[in-house]
Amino acid sequence: MKTKLFVLSIALFIGFNSSYAQECTKNLSLFNDSAKAGIYQDALPRYKKLIEECPKVNIVLYQRGEKMLEDMIDEEKDEARKKELAQLQVNNLKLRLEHFPDKSPVGKIYVDIGKVMYQNKLGTLEDQFKYFDDAWNLDPDNFKSPKGLYEYFLIFDKLEDAGKKDINELFVKYDEIVNQIERMENEQALVAKPLMAKKENQEEFTSREKRKLKNSGIYLKNYAVIKGAINGVLGRKADCDNLIPMYNKDFEEKKTDKDWLRIAASRMNAKDCTSDPLFFKLVEALHDLEPSSKTAFYLGRLAKANGDINKALEYYKNAADLEDEPLDKAKAYFSIAEVYKKRGSFSSARKYYNLALDNKPSMGLAYLRIASMIASSANNCGDSTFNKRAVYWKAADYARRAASVDASLKSNALETADSYQQRAPSKSDIFQEGMQGKTVSFSCWVGGSVRVPNL
Repeated sequence: MKTKLFVLSIALFIGFNSSYAQECTKNLSLFNDSAKAGIYQDALPRYKKLIEECPKVNIVLYQRGEKMLEDMIDEEKDEARKKELAQLQVNNLKLRLEHFPDKSPVGKIYVDIGKVMYQNKLGTLEDQFKYFDDAWNLDPDNFKSPKGLYEYFLIFDKLEDAGKKDINELFVKYDEIVNQIERMENEQALVAKPLMAKKENQEEFTSREKRKLKNSGIYLKNYAVIKGAINGVLGRKADCDNLIPMYNKDFEEKKTDKDWLRIAASRMNAKDCTSDPLFFKLVEALHDLEPSSKTAFYLGRLAKANGDINKALEYYKNAADLEDEPLDKAKAYFSIAEVYKKRGSFSSARKYYNLALDNKPSMGLAYLRIASMIASSANNCGDSTFNKRAVYWKAADYARRAASVDASLKSNALETADSYQQRAPSKSDIFQEGMQGKTVSFSCWVGGSVRVPNL
């Protein structure tokens, strides 16, 4: 008898759960349809019932709920009601993280919470900052929102203004955030790189490839805008006029503090305050305490400024060999390339510009430098007027690569590419020489070849 009752209880339980699940799924479908159609007066009550009674029904509940609440906040005029909806959105994100942790990266969800709180003035600056900071410390790989990075730094700056953060902490955070943006730029530049090569070879794109190249350009543009905005926030706090007296004042007290010296030298180098004697004092003190790739790089800059080019090259190469971080390695290689370019050693310069690009694919300036060297070599790279001028097609290709990977240079790079294109053989030149579709090879340092456009 007990066994029969137990089996009956199990059957009833399964039946109840099945009926419950079906009811949850049906209500989710009704909510989703209403929210998708923008009928929020119907969707919101359904949403509230679902998060209360069926919180684990499907992640769609929270994804659609987020979009619905975003739209409602945007449309709402009453500030009090806007805050109510913003709090619902924060709760929605927390519930998603609670019930679907495997599909909700902490680095993304916490940033989204921080953004909603900051944009709608929920809690204190410290409350808002905590979500951004926890995302940064717990899951930096998923902290990729350009707007989130900007607001994180903006709040940090406001806390520094209020005396709740030290200015050197602000400088450290600036470097960290800019490095994160540049890593993301590199990811998108790597997407664009093979597609640009395909475009230069006049190969057909699939619709998917066209979309990838277009999206890559959009991302790169957004990152450039955010980087500019962050620089705007830092503003005069990091100008030489402020940095030099501030660091001079503290130097004697801090000259054995490796962290302080590292930050001070990094800021002065980034802001090109390297001609001031203080920079030498900082670098010398830091190099004595902790020789590293960074101090070697700074000493290279000082040697170059003093006209000792051979010593500068030695330090830059030492910096590149010692450095493990790709972005900093790229800076060292770029500096080496600049020395060789100035000397007229274009082949060596290109080698190091390419090494810089291997470590930082979004370094559009390296592509522009290669383009300018190629263009300046036109008279030495062909056995006929047509072949000499064909070099400009190759120069234009490199300038266009710069535009594709670095949105901050796009306008200048495209203008440069256009100027090179105008110096290349015209359509009438191609027709008269019978060169359409043919390949022109270069025997000078430029090497390689270009395919003459079809008319």
